[in-house]
Amino acid sequence: MTTPILSALSAEQLSATTLLRFATAGSVDDGKSTLVGRLLHDSKSILTDQLEAVEQVSLSRGQETPDLALLTDGLRAEREQGITIDVAYRYFATTRRRFILADTPGHVQYTRNMVTGASTAELAVVLVDARNGVVEQTRRHAAVAALLRVPHVVLAVNKMDLVEYAEPVFAAIAEEFTAYAASLGVPEITAIPISALAGDNVVEPSAHMDWYGGPTVLEHLETVPVSHDLTACHARFPVQYVIRPQTAEHPDYRGYAGQIAAGVFRVGEAVSVLPSGRTTTITGIDTLGESVDIAWAPQSVTLRLADDIDISRGDLIAPLDDAPPVTRDVEATVCHVADQPLSVGQRVLLKHTTRTVKAIVKDIPSRLTLDDLSQHPAPGQLVANDIGRVVVRTAEPLALDAYADSRRTGSFLLIDPADGTTLSAGMAGAAFATAPEPVVTDDDAEWDF
Repeated sequence: MTTPILSALSAEQLSATTLLRFATAGSVDDGKSTLVGRLLHDSKSILTDQLEAVEQVSLSRGQETPDLALLTDGLRAEREQGITIDVAYRYFATTRRRFILADTPGHVQYTRNMVTGASTAELAVVLVDARNGVVEQTRRHAAVAALLRVPHVVLAVNKMDLVEYAEPVFAAIAEEFTAYAASLGVPEITAIPISALAGDNVVEPSAHMDWYGGPTVLEHLETVPVSHDLTACHARFPVQYVIRPQTAEHPDYRGYAGQIAAGVFRVGEAVSVLPSGRTTTITGIDTLGESVDIAWAPQSVTLRLADDIDISRGDLIAPLDDAPPVTRDVEATVCHVADQPLSVGQRVLLKHTTRTVKAIVKDIPSRLTLDDLSQHPAPGQLVANDIGRVVVRTAEPLALDAYADSRRTGSFLLIDPADGTTLSAGMAGAAFATAPEPVVTDDDAEWDF
């Protein structure tokens, strides 16, 4: 029988806790999978049969203790090579908080996988081997976290047991990483010395590092302030479906259904419908079969408007005095995720919220080298795992926020129109909160559809 090591939290306990989405990243052999396994094991968040399976595999390999990395490395290639390749999601909970963990690969070959896993994270744990210090992959992970506007970054200096738990080693690594991450605009960095193999400062405080007075990894995850209050953001409502039953009971009903991406909408509020720019007033809000006076993100609702405006899927409804700009020239940072390259002049589809429009890649001004943040001008194309600046010209106007203002309405996908393959994941606006170098684009070229 499959039973948890610790009895499951009750439904009441779970509903009373907050949710934290976080991602982990680390260079090859830094011990990332071991850290995740230790975190799950010591917080008693794994099942007994999972632990037994890990123990059996470990014994068959001649290991005296369970290899906790096997708890997350599920692919055969991952176990054979001892590396993380794909994003592995793990769900666990304590009495203080619920967690969705995205265990992401750290190798440069799988940068696109890290971007996928960290795109919705509110916190990133970056592992560093205490013997090696900050290396190129460490700087790459910090840069990706900064690009994705992850608000909290934890530097976990691992394998402290192999440097005799020396405080100067930890202090030097923490100082170097903090200075680099702060220069990229990462708002909060927390450094924690750990030994994932021995369990020091992962869940329980370490008896070997009395010089460290900060939180353990789990304690920080449980207490880091995370705001899920999308109501404080700019109100945005992408229209997903137009409802017109035209029945005897509802002969004149016209509603616009979708999920509120951010903010709050109220009956009587003046709104603008984009990209047309027509204005009207909200006369009703329906949700779960009832009419309400107010609705907020991320509720799924149907808005009723005072005027019969031509509105269809992909239009965006926003407050009249707080509407996003409408443009056909999208300047953004993209991570290229497809095996086929993205080239200047290539025709693509751009998917933003519920709207998909035809577009053309007008320019690729630069490709970013995450190791040192140098920019290679005019590369001509981006290949798999490249991160670069692009200018995309759309056939129809888009109401697009900057990614720094809204991760939900400032992101988009570039799609191959031939087969629907996702080519690139885009973030509109400036690359970093504090850009290392200005990006110069060529605005003189003419592009027509």
